[in-house]
Amino acid sequence: MIILATLGAILLAVAVMYYWSAAKTNRENTSQLKKDQKAQLKKKHRKTKNIAHALLGAGIIMLLIPLLQNAFNKYDLNSLNADIAIDVKTDKDYGRGHTEMPVDYEMKIPTSGTHSPHDLKFGFYEEKPATEMLVHNLEHGDIEINYRPNASKETLDSMRYLTHFTRAGAGVLAIPNEDIPEGKEVVVTAWTKTMELTKYDEKQIGVFMYEFMNKGPEQIPANIRRGGGTM
Repeated sequence: MIILATLGAILLAVAVMYYWSAAKTNRENTSQLKKDQKAQLKKKHRKTKNIAHALLGAGIIMLLIPLLQNAFNKYDLNSLNADIAIDVKTDKDYGRGHTEMPVDYEMKIPTSGTHSPHDLKFGFYEEKPATEMLVHNLEHGDIEINYRPNASKETLDSMRYLTHFTRAGAGVLAIPNEDIPEGKEVVVTAWTKTMELTKYDEKQIGVFMYEFMNKGPEQIPANIRRGGGTM
């Protein structure tokens, strides 16, 4: 990508030189020239401008390619698959029925069970939504990062970044949660999966996301979920 950017910059510089040459040719005094000489000069001017246009276009394309690659690869879930081990607990499956009523869950941070028929949009939350809705998101294969409300700015920024990752119709939600166990800084969940971390670790969370995103019992295509909040 660095090579492409360098070549693009060089082509832009050469294009500027050709534009300058074309402008110089266009300004030359042609009053003393014969008709055929004027025609040749005009042809030279047009050719120089065409070369400049081509170089400019090629230079812009070469500069844009690395930028576009970065944009498309920035949230590539495969990039999170670091070669590290993570400690994940498989929880009991408490079912997945639907109800509009409040649910008394067996777990402080549930990873299954009866839940709301409505889900939530992917993204970063500053206030905790209803647990019943959060469980619905897990059913569809979403990942939920439960963080302490007093988390550092660095941690919050990292979680905001992670909430942009998706796989098929599943995504990520970051939620403040007062029920995080004592001595733990963050709890990451998927359907019947829990990972508790003493310290926030973006790499471990990334591996968890890679392994368990879109692994819920009810997977919905991306064109239907549209970022969550549609079920």
